[in-house]
Amino acid sequence: MRSHLCGVVTDAELGATVTLCGWVQTRRDHGGVIFIDLRDRGGVVQVVADPDAPDAFALAETVRSEYVLRVIGTVRHRPEGTVNPELPTGQVEVLAAQIEILNRADTLPFQLDEADVNETARLKHRYIDLRGAQMQRRLRARHRVVQFLRRFLDRHEFVDIETPVLTRSTPEGARDYLVPSRTHAGHFFALPQSPQLFKQLLMVAGFERYYQIARCFRDEDLRADRQPEFTQLDVEMSFVEERDVMGLMETMIRDLFAEVMEVELPDPFPRMTYAEAVSRYGTDRPDLRIALTLTDVGELMQDVEFKVFSGPAKQADGRVAMLHVKDGNCLSRQQIDSYADFVKQFGAKGLAYIKINDASAGRDGLQSPILKFLPDEVIAALLERSSAATGDLLFFGADTARVVNDALGALRLRLGDDLGMANDSWQPLWIVEFPLVEYDADAQRWQALHHPFTAPDPADLGELGSAPGSVRSRAYDLVLNGTELGGGSIRIHDSDIQRQVFDVLGIGAEEAEAKFGFLLNALRFGAPPHGGIAFGVDRLVAMLTGSDSIRDVIAFPKTQRASCLLTEAPSSVDDTQLRELGIRLRKPVRVPVQEDP
Repeated sequence: MRSHLCGVVTDAELGATVTLCGWVQTRRDHGGVIFIDLRDRGGVVQVVADPDAPDAFALAETVRSEYVLRVIGTVRHRPEGTVNPELPTGQVEVLAAQIEILNRADTLPFQLDEADVNETARLKHRYIDLRGAQMQRRLRARHRVVQFLRRFLDRHEFVDIETPVLTRSTPEGARDYLVPSRTHAGHFFALPQSPQLFKQLLMVAGFERYYQIARCFRDEDLRADRQPEFTQLDVEMSFVEERDVMGLMETMIRDLFAEVMEVELPDPFPRMTYAEAVSRYGTDRPDLRIALTLTDVGELMQDVEFKVFSGPAKQADGRVAMLHVKDGNCLSRQQIDSYADFVKQFGAKGLAYIKINDASAGRDGLQSPILKFLPDEVIAALLERSSAATGDLLFFGADTARVVNDALGALRLRLGDDLGMANDSWQPLWIVEFPLVEYDADAQRWQALHHPFTAPDPADLGELGSAPGSVRSRAYDLVLNGTELGGGSIRIHDSDIQRQVFDVLGIGAEEAEAKFGFLLNALRFGAPPHGGIAFGVDRLVAMLTGSDSIRDVIAFPKTQRASCLLTEAPSSVDDTQLRELGIRLRKPVRVPVQEDP
């Protein structure tokens, strides 16, 4: 239907007759001459209709925004003074000889160039939202990212293999999305949270290098970087150790940024243990752009009168930590109070602080309501350990280690944002030596920090039965600017060790056989050492495009309540379908809820 894309019509086509198809971006009537900016996937070109072509001109008078047109015309120079250097087509225009309306458009629910459109309207009319230049750029960037990942892995002899979408429910991880089976009454499939077990089976099967751009599903509480269905790059390799997987994936990410962003990432990426990351930054996903770090001061506080400090300092699971903010005295009392309220959402009871008005004056140069509780030698030790200077500020957290880490870790990011500490650089980091398990006090059992198939460090294997909390895993996460891009591990390839790990997690022999028998059997038949990693494609593209939410890089995302405003899914189904599945609903009384995207 067309000879050229709108965005490629340049002075190379001067004098040529072209046929274009696209949408009307704008229409301007200049009294006897009508200008139409025609848009397609290639870009925008200016079309001119004048009375010398009366049929085309008459039709142009009826055209409105987002009408779909077919235009036949001649390419010519724009008149002097009307050239637009911002457009690739800005030197030329197309003088229309014929215009055909392929389809009309009603008034749009919002204009494509309108700023701050309500997100509910954007998601309800997503097909309109996707026409906008920004969404077009984001999804085309996503395409380039995925194509690069495929090319890279193809060059390194990985095989793209699809794994099942209908599988069985497992007891670990987030809640599964369940699918009732019509042919097996009372039984359910589960949508996969990841292809983890299948890709391990592919290693047993001898493919050695597997990848998949996989759709995954998790029925969990949502936020900006989560969706009930999402896409991940799934990778698995045989006969590898940690350095092999990490080295190749690091090269992939470095090459991706160089090609797509023209950004050079460091070579090699720095590495940090889980213990160091949590101690210094309060999190295993530190944003290294922010120079603030946490310092333990618990041993200084054990004998102080201030029980808010001395109590946690004496407890085995307690922590007292200090956050040194250079030039932090610029913060007002009102701002400090707002930070105290901020950390309460992470379980902290408050936020102590000391302002350094004059570092050379010792106690007399400090300002804080907690000074009266601290002896001179403790104050001196705090100043020495922090290397605080005049104009600095010290924040303190005292509670269980988890609460202190969560609260001060979040405060660190908040301060970095408020004080403009996070620059525009890219700071990748590998986190290694994670604990294999962590204790869930509510459930009173150990749970896997990553997943139950992560291999324990061979050096710690002897402690698996007696002190599982001290066992390190062979896991690794790639963090970029405080966001986890991907995570993986060397897997367990020995069925006996897998059974031991199941036992630590409270998965008895009978349950393990019922739910993971197929994996345990496979490991008995020559399973090679293997490991892998998975990257969140949505999250990666959101970072590369500067998007605040992964919803902005997904064509048809769900809201925070896991619904689709466009199709109004999930929806009810008729009784006939339910009877076929042997399902009867107990319908609760529904209270209207304002949708929040």
